[in-house]
Amino acid sequence: MGLGGAAAPRAFRSWAMIQGVTDPALPPETLAALASLSGERPLVIFDLETTGADRLTDRIVEIAALRFGPAGAVTAFESRVNPGVKIPRESTRIHGIGDADVAGAPAFSEIAGRILEFFGDADLAGYNVRAFDVPVLLREFELTNMAFPLENRRIVDMQTIFFRKEPRDLAAAVRFFAGREHTGAHSALADVIASAEVLAGQFRRYADLPRDVAALHELSRPPEGRFADPDKRFLWRDGEIVFAFSEHRGKTLEEVAEKHPGFLDWMISKSFSEEAKRIVRDARRGIFPKKA
Repeated sequence: MGLGGAAAPRAFRSWAMIQGVTDPALPPETLAALASLSGERPLVIFDLETTGADRLTDRIVEIAALRFGPAGAVTAFESRVNPGVKIPRESTRIHGIGDADVAGAPAFSEIAGRILEFFGDADLAGYNVRAFDVPVLLREFELTNMAFPLENRRIVDMQTIFFRKEPRDLAAAVRFFAGREHTGAHSALADVIASAEVLAGQFRRYADLPRDVAALHELSRPPEGRFADPDKRFLWRDGEIVFAFSEHRGKTLEEVAEKHPGFLDWMISKSFSEEAKRIVRDARRGIFPKKA
């Protein structure tokens, strides 16, 4: 996924052929396991790095893919992409790709034909690709007036499989951290007791977990503190607050306050969180938070 974790910047490499087990990034056991897959078409496992985590507005800055064909043949494609827009520093902190890294890279439109040829009629796979990478890729092709057909393609999403096989609900946490079954699930008091047991179990399991609430609060924030409010209506982009919803998605708070003040008044009158309303009220008074 675009902003799934920190990564060191990688050297630009547009095309490369990888011959079976000679690829150091693919252990023999991985190749053997994937070779056991049955399917009518090749399988392309791919990932995108992007300017942000909004699948409706953000752009690709890097694409990488492995195509698993017949007889164990593996082909790789990797390219940096110049998105044509500034890469927010919040995103650069995550994937390590900044404006200078893509300055000499091709625009997506320049390599769209090669990507389409590489993917061919293959089925698709990746981590969180169904919710993020596939929609972003489709949008990039739409912007170049090219079609990326999804009909008849199957999609394997490793995140969905992971969450199905390893549930992340409270009952699973109680089982893991407290060593018991959560028999009173969805009873408020039972859930509260279970949550307390989970926190205590986390203290026992993770010796480096801080023991003060302020530090735990910081640890509980979304990655990189990307959102400016708990309802995720606003996010930080290059130190400014940007709308994450509505027709103003992607616009800065300051721009909307100047050109569409009625929208801010509408937000104040509706049932948004108090934190979101505080941000909006401040904006109506000409106060716009900045983040270093």
